[in-house]
Amino acid sequence: MASLSLRGIYKKYPGGVVAVSDVNLEIRDKEFIVLVGPSGCGKSTTLRMIAGLEEISEGELYIGDRLVNDIAPKDRDIAMVFQNYALYPHMTVFDNMAFGLKLRKVPKEEINRKVEEAARILDLTPLLNRKPKAMSGGQRQRVALGRAIVRNPQVFLLDEPLSNLDAKLRAQMRTEISLLHKRLGTTFIYVTHDQTEAMTMGDRIVVMKGGFIQQIDTPQNLYETPCNKFVAGFLGSPQMNFIDAMLNYTDGKYVVTFGSNRAQYEVVLPQNKVTPDLEHYIGKEIILGIRPENVHDEPMYLANATTGIVKCNVEITELMGAETYLYLDCEGVKITARVSPKSTARAQDDIDVVFDAEKIHLFDKETEKTIIN
Repeated sequence: MASLSLRGIYKKYPGGVVAVSDVNLEIRDKEFIVLVGPSGCGKSTTLRMIAGLEEISEGELYIGDRLVNDIAPKDRDIAMVFQNYALYPHMTVFDNMAFGLKLRKVPKEEINRKVEEAARILDLTPLLNRKPKAMSGGQRQRVALGRAIVRNPQVFLLDEPLSNLDAKLRAQMRTEISLLHKRLGTTFIYVTHDQTEAMTMGDRIVVMKGGFIQQIDTPQNLYETPCNKFVAGFLGSPQMNFIDAMLNYTDGKYVVTFGSNRAQYEVVLPQNKVTPDLEHYIGKEIILGIRPENVHDEPMYLANATTGIVKCNVEITELMGAETYLYLDCEGVKITARVSPKSTARAQDDIDVVFDAEKIHLFDKETEKTIIN
């Protein structure tokens, strides 16, 4: 198996277009790492450079201890699973999975053994004589995974492999791929634009935007301590609320204020959130961030709150079964709250909600970098 090291990787196209800029990334042996970001952020280009399908413009790529910049894709000991499966329509499942091994002149007995073992792992044994057109999307996706498994590569590269599947099948395949990773004990590098896939599957997540890496960390750390507004907004569904606010200092306390001339609301920062950096922002505009699950409408929270109580009008309620989403208007500021399904709030109601002061984030208005988490 193998670790990977990307050192100062760039991808530049003719005409001055830079798709990937200064990517530095150390991927540990047997790690499941996810590259996530919006379309055009450079995640698939980075994956294709690792595969050898795109030339590296600058920088060095190591697989294990071997510099592979100029090594052909077939000699990198990697296997790639594509978004569109890339199966041969005229071949059976068995032949699709065996094709790469036949090209390498692997003995027939070994090919049979490897294909049958991969088929068993992926529950494809009854389908080995079928052709792709007679199979569902999920089955085709498993065949594409099987074709990669039989190669026994050092590294698996998966480029948005679930994006063509429906929501239920996507959730099922997420679990299957995670279990497959544990069973094979191989390094997985997985590209997706779906933050749910990233949060549920990755040991670590690499968040990208505009060709640059924004932050690399575990799913929980990214969620709780984002380094900037982009990362905070990209991870989490519904996404974090962002509110234009001011930071003031009164009576020995830092106070975040927002609202309109008609109504001003304030959140007093708890002492454990106070850092020396806050001093530079006194009297300045900042961005207040709070996740929907930290906006509460329950009477217990409201009764005990000493700060952060906000009057809102309920525009829409979405009953999701295990939870309810409230879409609120607070003096023109739009806020989403994720509350108990027992909430009695309904559209057009005027209600009070309370922001959990322990859970707020503050961002620099100009740079959008995190001030406090």
